[in-house]
Amino acid sequence: MKRFVKLTLILSLSALLGACSIFGDQEEPDIPEPQLWKEASKALTELNYELAIEKLEKLESRYPFGRYSEQAQLELIWAYHKQSKPAEAVAAADRFIRLHPQHENLDYAYYLRGLTRFVEDQSLLNRFLPTDTSQRDPGAARDSFEDFSTLLNRWPTSQYAPDARKRMIFLRNQLANYEIHVARYYIKRGAFVAATNRGRYVIENFPQTQATADALAIMVAGYNELGLTELADNAKSVLDQNFPDYPGLELE
Repeated sequence: MKRFVKLTLILSLSALLGACSIFGDQEEPDIPEPQLWKEASKALTELNYELAIEKLEKLESRYPFGRYSEQAQLELIWAYHKQSKPAEAVAAADRFIRLHPQHENLDYAYYLRGLTRFVEDQSLLNRFLPTDTSQRDPGAARDSFEDFSTLLNRWPTSQYAPDARKRMIFLRNQLANYEIHVARYYIKRGAFVAATNRGRYVIENFPQTQATADALAIMVAGYNELGLTELADNAKSVLDQNFPDYPGLELE
């Protein structure tokens, strides 16, 4: 009798496992690496970035040392970026740069990381409501600037260098304007040392930007308030020589 009960139990379990297989609970069979790469490439070509990410992640996890592994890692950065997943894109770029410091396409990884950070702070709200980017935390902008700067310093003839250079010009002005915004805040609150430091920082780090005149004017105002007349006169002389039509510092 006991043997009959055991046999019945075994048969029941076998039937249950068989049913699971019928309903698709079994593991997905391995897909050859070339096929996965072909499917991922097709998805990228069709701009189906969600599917591309799925295929590329599978390819990388199943064939970490395969023929297409390194290229899949690069394409993942791009797919994450296009799918508006900046954290994943930056993490993927960090990983590629760390694992392949001598790769022939390392400039592309730096470019993609910089590009992702360039648009990282453009939230859905910002797309519909006008905002002054100079008043926002420039952390992502600074990181993007550093990535593009590394690209231009290490690969000045890279195909991505011209676009990186244009974006750096924009970022320089944005970062300089942010410093001026903070300096104005300090001036209005009587923190004149902090204000003049911000103005000097713009002159030293972001020369020939749109904010240069304001930076000099802040230094003039701050030094005068601190009783440092010689420094104030020097800054005023530079301001007058280079910006004779400067209308004056606006604090509002």
